[in-house]
Amino acid sequence: MRPVTSKGLSDLTDRDGERLTERMVGGEDEAQAVTRARGGDTEAFRLLVERHSRGVFRLAFRMTGNEHDAEDVVQETFLKAYRKLPGFEERAQFGSWVHRIAANCAYDLLRARVRHDDRLDRTERSEGDRTLTVPADDPSPERLVAGREVRGRLRAALARLSALERSAFTLRHVEGMSIAEISHALDLDTSAAKQSVFRAVRKLRQALGEQAQWGITT
Repeated sequence: MRPVTSKGLSDLTDRDGERLTERMVGGEDEAQAVTRARGGDTEAFRLLVERHSRGVFRLAFRMTGNEHDAEDVVQETFLKAYRKLPGFEERAQFGSWVHRIAANCAYDLLRARVRHDDRLDRTERSEGDRTLTVPADDPSPERLVAGREVRGRLRAALARLSALERSAFTLRHVEGMSIAEISHALDLDTSAAKQSVFRAVRKLRQALGEQAQWGITT
């Protein structure tokens, strides 16, 4: 297989939020594309990236909380996927496989962020993202303030979670993964994955108080 670099993958996504479509170019069957990619066909692998890059970005953004880090996760995910293709079992779903790689890459990035930043105040860093888009029906100023406060408290509460707790919570309650899938994606045993979700939910409920009546269960 010819090596694929991050530079070679970078033109498959853009930084304006518009991702490539989730269709196979020319209607090619995904299993056939995987087989060709495993044989060293980089164009076939490009088709797989085009199909799954949007979902990978969405998962990465939800886990990391910002677009720049999500783009880094997308690049790292597909580089790892390409290198690991020889060991991919074709009976498995490529999409599920690459999403597990993405979850693990995002988790690694979150852990690295904590180590390198020494738990830099990510709450302050997220303040720049608090751009309020006012709907056309112009809700009252009170509702706008309340909505902004809830979003701000949620961001702050998520930022205070550990990398493992945030990852497990996102995979469970945003991506809808099972505990078994989370344990596989994050290289945890089932008990550790379940406890990570439980701790995350408990901390978020404590941080949000009455505003945590969103039906989240462990």
